[in-house]
Amino acid sequence: MRLERVGVAVALVLLLALPGCAAESDGSSLPGSAGLVKGGDGRTGEYDVVEGWWKAAPNHADGWTWGQVAGLAVDSPDRIIVVTRGDWIRAEPRQTRRENFIVVADGDGNIVETWNQWDSLLTLPHQVYINPYDPERSIWITESGGAGQHLVLKLSNDGTELLMKLGNPDNPRTQEEARANPNPGPYEFGWPSTLAFLPNGDFLLADGYWNSRIVRYTAEGEYVREWGELGVGPNAPPGAFNLLHGTAVDREGRVYQGDRRNSRIQVFTENGEFIEEWPDIQDPVNVYIDENDAVWVLSAALNQIMKYNRDGVLQYFWGTWGLNWEGGLARPHQMDVDEDGTLYLASYDGGWVNKFVPKQGADPSKLIGRPLIVETE
Repeated sequence: MRLERVGVAVALVLLLALPGCAAESDGSSLPGSAGLVKGGDGRTGEYDVVEGWWKAAPNHADGWTWGQVAGLAVDSPDRIIVVTRGDWIRAEPRQTRRENFIVVADGDGNIVETWNQWDSLLTLPHQVYINPYDPERSIWITESGGAGQHLVLKLSNDGTELLMKLGNPDNPRTQEEARANPNPGPYEFGWPSTLAFLPNGDFLLADGYWNSRIVRYTAEGEYVREWGELGVGPNAPPGAFNLLHGTAVDREGRVYQGDRRNSRIQVFTENGEFIEEWPDIQDPVNVYIDENDAVWVLSAALNQIMKYNRDGVLQYFWGTWGLNWEGGLARPHQMDVDEDGTLYLASYDGGWVNKFVPKQGADPSKLIGRPLIVETE
């Protein structure tokens, strides 16, 4: 029996040494290996990045470039509204200038409009929105102001008219000053951050960095109600916040609010009654509910896009820190999807907008759908 085993072993060695019988396989004969693609690290999920999409502004010369790109809203596949923190010269000595706070890019990433008529009104524009329930598709901006005036602005779709301006010119100038007043007035903002819209035209403001509340207003900007208080740490009670950032409403009217420094998302009724908490979600800065009822969350710290179901169970995630042309993210801050399924994502630290298109044969369950719009009778 020993001789037979040795003979078999020698035969196997000789067989593997014959031409065309290499021990290494390209994998093409393995079960399920048809169309096998080698390499890749999954950084862009089911999307391909459009290289070189985000362009310079017309007045970017002599070292000037984008500062932080804070947010974006898709009006159409050929019209993307973007807000930035102005222009920088990144080389030392660092220089800044108050220009290009609001710009419009076309489908190829060219800057085709600059709304510099509003530059004197802005200091630190935070995010930008188009109310899906507004037939005029007005443009809304949260202006966090730093030590300046903190505002909610509503502009006409073409950027020529200021339709609404909410904010008290005597708002606090520091976080300490803001938090010394636990009951600020309805328009006394403390670094307002994010907005969400309800089917009846009302809107919710997450107010925000310094204050710790969600405020509901009518479409005309009239105060309705508010809820929330300051609460810090892993044991902060329900309804307490430490930096509200990322607000969304589902088809049942439930409000999802990112509680950024408490690493959680809290869910409420549209009238502020607490429903539940989703813990252990690091640095949630944008909550986006798509037409398929998936809840997508941007984590700035993780540089990831995470998909949850409405029960708060993590389904899928992708993304990593990296360079623009590689599809990398740099503290992502806001995202939106156009009618063709193309994803646009603002990387705050990087000073760019990424454009992602679905890969051929992409898994539909791993693609971000269009924003949810609740049909009303």
